[in-house]
Amino acid sequence: MKKITQDAGRKALGEFAPEFAHFNDDILFGENWNNGDIDHKTRCIITVVALMSSGITDSSLKYHLQNARNAKVTKKEIAAVITHVAFYVGWPKAWAVFNMAKDIWADETAETSKAAHENQMIFPVGAPNDGYSAYFTGKSYLAPVSKEQVGIFNVTFEPSCRNNWHIHHASKGGGQILVCVAGRGYYREWGKEAVEMKPGDVVNIPAGVKHWHGAAKDSWFSHLAVEVPGENASNEWLEPVSDEEYNRLP
Repeated sequence: MKKITQDAGRKALGEFAPEFAHFNDDILFGENWNNGDIDHKTRCIITVVALMSSGITDSSLKYHLQNARNAKVTKKEIAAVITHVAFYVGWPKAWAVFNMAKDIWADETAETSKAAHENQMIFPVGAPNDGYSAYFTGKSYLAPVSKEQVGIFNVTFEPSCRNNWHIHHASKGGGQILVCVAGRGYYREWGKEAVEMKPGDVVNIPAGVKHWHGAAKDSWFSHLAVEVPGENASNEWLEPVSDEEYNRLP
């Protein structure tokens, strides 16, 4: 295991309380944290439990929660630890610790839900859709399925993500077909009510129709976007879908 070093004590209290700084950096984090009788991950969990039991929910708890995350304590494990300890030291303390832990493990929560969504379909989620990020509210992903004859792309939206209002133009033919392959989302044409989309649902979008599509607030959403061949085809990106309009959807 990599040796743990600490200099916070000397940086904060080196001049005011040099002996305390020595004990903090050299004894507590120097000798004690490097003792191999308890593995590092277990030591991190014990420290979080001790701080929670004492009702300490300041920056020191945040530091040790992050330390636990760095030691490979998973979201599921820390949630179980906090829940277990709550029965012995108090429910309000658990709430305080959970409020910090949610932020520290937020990316793992997102990755876990993304992986679960991807397991529901045969198509990959793909790479972040950075090339079109200016036209999306929230994060989306793009996976090419076919670039020959007819363009087919799997587009994945994280919860609450949607694209701007836009129009597919063409002097002849053109437009787009959406086929939902996983999750739950919406399609809406200008002047009409939003249509809910679930796996197997298909929407045909003629050229010249102003519309948007995206995920529901509580679900990832993936659809195949099929580019209908047309002459002089182009896309016109318009204004974002407002939060007020979007939040009216169930």
